[in-house]
Amino acid sequence: MPRIALIQQNVSADIATNKKRTEEAIREAAANGAQIVCTQELFTTLYFCRTQDCGEFDAAESLPGELTASHQALARELGVVIVAAGFEKRATGLYHNTAWVVDADGAFLGLYRKMHIPQDPGFEEKFYFTPGDLGYKCFETRFGRIGVLICWDQWYPEAARLTAMEGAEILFYPTAIGWLPEEKPALGTAQHCAWETVQRGHGVANGCYVCSVNRVGTEGETEFWGQSFVSDYCGQIVAKASVSEETVLYADLDLAALEDHRRIWPFFRDRRIDSYGGVLKRWGK
Repeated sequence: MPRIALIQQNVSADIATNKKRTEEAIREAAANGAQIVCTQELFTTLYFCRTQDCGEFDAAESLPGELTASHQALARELGVVIVAAGFEKRATGLYHNTAWVVDADGAFLGLYRKMHIPQDPGFEEKFYFTPGDLGYKCFETRFGRIGVLICWDQWYPEAARLTAMEGAEILFYPTAIGWLPEEKPALGTAQHCAWETVQRGHGVANGCYVCSVNRVGTEGETEFWGQSFVSDYCGQIVAKASVSEETVLYADLDLAALEDHRRIWPFFRDRRIDSYGGVLKRWGK
């Protein structure tokens, strides 16, 4: 029964400070018994995608690289699995929104590059990020089989399904999502409800735990809504953080109960794979 921890934080303009505070939170999580620890999306920086600015590319890092090496050493020291998400420089002019997984012995298990890239006012991600090309993955860790998807990926049932089909029992969603002031009064409650509900539904449809970790604080006009949460294979919330407070959120996940649940709700058995060809089309007609 692994204990997971989600690190919900404010972020500053200083990258070194953000890395240091995240390391401190990982150490705190490990001291409190966490075995798998996950950061929020782009944890080293402010959410720079609010505008289009070529100067922001300076914050990108080679992955694997110095940052992932530091996580390998930390994971080895603490005996925890680390899931983190940052800004990858693959080459000049080629950048990704990327997560990585380090096992509890310090082994680097690999990268996941965000597949679905949004473009909305205040979320100018297509300017910065090339869509991922590594596919959907399951990472075999000491404490469980996990999949990682990033933020906008969380709206797509196909992404959750394919990750679960690779063997994932726990889906992690590092996230940076919030309200814009002109939308919050009329749409804020509905937006948050949709975000939480769709992810809980992925857990139900795939018999998985879902661990979604958001940031808090206001950056520019964007008010990040926090409320990191963990839901189980029935879609029930088992842990949830506040709207505005920094939190290390914990949950104990019963993988034996998940195994039993999948046996009596055999969604994968009953899938009609012969009838799903249409999902590969952009539209039905």
